[in-house]
Amino acid sequence: MITFQTIDVNLPDILQKETVEWIKTVANSYGKKVGDIAYIFCNDAKILEVNKEYLQHDYYTDIITFDYTEKNRISGDLFISLDTIASNAEQFKTPFQEELYRVIIHGILHLCGINDKAPGEREIMEYAENKALSMIF
Repeated sequence: MITFQTIDVNLPDILQKETVEWIKTVANSYGKKVGDIAYIFCNDAKILEVNKEYLQHDYYTDIITFDYTEKNRISGDLFISLDTIASNAEQFKTPFQEELYRVIIHGILHLCGINDKAPGEREIMEYAENKALSMIF
């Protein structure tokens, strides 16, 4: 089950049913089934709090993914800062909705086993994001 929740922000304008089906399609393309996925949309203050408390990182980010995946069933809590999404959209001259969907699927790709920290991984993640965005409803 995929849920969309908020903390101190309004739910962004997304097509929930279509987004859920898209997420399932992307996960399936990696041989994964969708278990329990919770999207928690928040502001920069909350994501900084989560980043400090759970990851000991003292900086803002667009998404933090807590991975509870077992075998081929992906599950997790995905905290997304709408403030950072807006900042990134402005910085990259990208529409807010496009950046939002990129980050929504970025978390799923992490749950599917794609990383982006080591040398060369960022390019693999960007390719996977673009491929997933091309599949969007």
